[in-house]
Formats: sequence, C-alpha cells, structure tokens
Amino acid sequence: QLQASGGGLVQAGGSLRLSCGASGRTFTIGPMGWFRQAPGKEREFVAAISWNGASTNYGDHVKGRFTISRDNANRSVYLQMNNLKSEDTAVYYCAAKPYGRAIVGDDYEYWGQGTLVTVSS
Repeated sequence: QLQASGGGLVQAGGSLRLSCGASGRTFTIGPMGWFRQAPGKEREFVAAISWNGASTNYGDHVKGRFTISRDNANRSVYLQMNNLKSEDTAVYYCAAKPYGRAIVGDDYEYWGQGTLVTVSS
C-alpha cells in the first residue's frame, strides 16, 4: 500500500514537496514513480527513479523543475516541485514496481490514492 501526501494550493512560481510511503505488504520495492492526472485529461508520466536512486527519468513538461528522490530505509519516494505552473494542477499519484523491474515502462503494480496539487496563476 502506498500513501501519498504533500499536495495543496500554491501560487505559480512556488514550490511543493510530495511524499509517498509504502506500508503493509512486505515486498521489495523496485523502481518508483509519480504520475498525474488533470481534470478531463489522461494520466501522464511525471518522473521515475530506479531502486537504488542511481537513475531517474522525467517527463518533458517537468524537466529542470521537478526532482524525484527516494529513501529506501523508509520505503519512501519524494517529488520536489519548483517553479510550479498552472498547468501542473492535477492529482498526483505515486506508484511502485517490484524489485527487478526496469525503470522504463508503465508496468507499475502498486498505486497510491493520489494527492491534489492546485497552482493558482
């Protein structure tokens, strides 16, 4: 089970840090990622990080503004979002794959409940 938190209302140009922790099932977590879904739009990829944090991927729309990181000791992943824009408004979901999967690909098996980020212009 994944639990995301940290969403809220922020002005354009501001920052937020999202957190997501894993609990419950005793599985070894592999790559973790963040996705988002804006009203009326399809879910889109935001960022992903390998199991050891050595590799990261970002969607083109957030490169240079968002940073993904993880803390395996606490089974958590984070998303630092800077220079937020109104188009970043969405529900953000964290996701995880079992250990051994590649960082690329949408084969995530575990999903959090989502946290709402609203950016006012």
